[in-house]
Amino acid sequence: MFWKRRKTPEPETASQTAVHDLPEFEVLTAMLSDVGCHRAINEDSGKIVHPGDPEELARKGILVAVADGMGGHEAGEVASRMAVETLARVYYASPGPSGQALKAGVEEANREIHGFAAEKPELKGMGTTCSALAVAGHAVCAAHVGDSRIYLVRRGAIYQMSEDHSEVMQMVRQGLLSLEEARRHDDRNVLTRALGTRPEVEVSGWTEPMPVFPGDRLVLSSDGLHDLVREEEICAAAVDKDPQAACQWLVDLARQRGGYDNITVAVVAFDPVREPAARALRETRSLEVAR
Repeated sequence: MFWKRRKTPEPETASQTAVHDLPEFEVLTAMLSDVGCHRAINEDSGKIVHPGDPEELARKGILVAVADGMGGHEAGEVASRMAVETLARVYYASPGPSGQALKAGVEEANREIHGFAAEKPELKGMGTTCSALAVAGHAVCAAHVGDSRIYLVRRGAIYQMSEDHSEVMQMVRQGLLSLEEARRHDDRNVLTRALGTRPEVEVSGWTEPMPVFPGDRLVLSSDGLHDLVREEEICAAAVDKDPQAACQWLVDLARQRGGYDNITVAVVAFDPVREPAARALRETRSLEVAR
């Protein structure tokens, strides 16, 4: 099911950072993943793809994805890695519009993870969340399964643009819990939807691409971050810091508060175009983060 975007205000008129020029603004991206303070391995995976071919960049844009694996040692790590790799492969191979291509990539990732687990009894029950964005031109498309999150920061305010597929969020929608109660609930990490647990999965996304404007920020996070860091803190970091520094500050803050889970965050910044002499060197390599 694709959902309508939540109402947002209109504008008034390992790790690596990359810069990409688009008309009227440049897109800066960064991602950081950390094992946290209590886990032996990192079951999160992240991927940022910056096409080096200008035609492909114009046609398909920049892909950003975060996946949080589950199923224990190896299983969750394998599932999250398969999710971001399959998504990227299918997305850039698809001739369709960005939104359809993202959805197709997530659906294919679900089938491949489910099929792989079926062949290996020791991986039974493995699965992963997946939250992904495609930035093409002046618009962004999204695809989402699970309880990793997508946030929009615009004009100093933050908006959660994805809906958690979890037991507690079902109770919030039914009026049984408040959002604050859901945040502290013991079952807040029990998912109702994930990649790989069933042969088919219902992928959520936006009914139409979301326009973006200079000054906007998009943040993707696994629950290891947003369970410990408040939305207003995510907003402040995204506004006040460059993407790389924001990722580092947010991960450090989650670790200071216990770091009970793996922690992954990506920040996408849409900055007004600077003078050519002041621009950073363009980087066109693909970025992957996984432990």
